[in-house]
Amino acid sequence: MNDDFVESVTAEIRRWCGVEVPNETARWMAADLVKLIADFEAVRDRARFEDEPADFGEALLACKEPT
Repeated sequence: MNDDFVESVTAEIRRWCGVEVPNETARWMAADLVKLIADFEAVRDRARFEDEPADFGEALLACKEPT
C-alpha cells in the first residue's frame, strides 16, 4: 500500500466532502486505486473497442464526403 497516495486521497475526501475516511477498509479501498490507476496506464493507447479504428485520422478521412 502506498501510504503517500492514501493520505493524498483521504485529504481530498476531507477537503471536498468534509468527512474523514471512516475505517481501515476504506483506507484499503483507497490504496487499491494505486493498482487500478497503474493497470489503466499499462493499457493506455492499446485498449480499444472492437469496432474502434486504430487511427482516427484515417477513419475520418475515409468517411469524408467528396467535395
